Amino acid sequence: MDHPAASAPSPAPFISRSLFVFSLLYGGLVVLAGVLGTKLASLGHWPLLGDLAVESGIFAFLLLVVLSSAVAELHGKDTANRLVRYGFIPLIVSMLLLTFVIHMVPPAPFWDDQEAFARLLGQGARMQFAGLVSYGVSQTLNVYLFSRLAGDKLGHERSGMLLVRAWIASMLSQTIDTVLFITISFAGQDLPLVSIMEGQIISKLVLSTIMVPPFIWFFVKLGRKLDA
Repeated sequence: MDHPAASAPSPAPFISRSLFVFSLLYGGLVVLAGVLGTKLASLGHWPLLGDLAVESGIFAFLLLVVLSSAVAELHGKDTANRLVRYGFIPLIVSMLLLTFVIHMVPPAPFWDDQEAFARLLGQGARMQFAGLVSYGVSQTLNVYLFSRLAGDKLGHERSGMLLVRAWIASMLSQTIDTVLFITISFAGQDLPLVSIMEGQIISKLVLSTIMVPPFIWFFVKLGRKLDA
């Protein structure tokens, strides 16, 4: 005779409301970052810096940085690192689907935008690989730096200065992201890689300074409210 207790399913692991919501948002932004990156955006003219431009995917990517930092603050470095690793799933799936739709699915006879669609959303294998590497390294580095500045590695009580920690981690990780992506994507081609890196890094540092402090404050506060 079967015992009800023996056949009952084990309870699902608990996940906090903030982690659930942030994970959903994170997965969507991972995909959106690549789509937005097809547009180059002007940041206007800045004193001493000149005219700044950046690929628009940085707006989504900085939100990824903020979300991973907020998860590290609320749920610990290990959970944030798992979030980053799971982020490869929607990123890779979106790359495969885009490649399939562009190259394998024929356009309707009356649709004339196939060339523009492929030009804007299609990426070569080299750039896709560069995106995967730069995403993984920069996001992991961001979580490490953010948590390390809080003293987590030494087991100390979490330090304050949330906004400063998030800002420093974001700037350093975005610098590494830019160097990796441009080097892997364009090394060996007749392009001024150092000049391209300089312009992108300056633009990303400006955006990190503007976006990261208020957004990390908002998401940490939102997360605590969701979990209350």
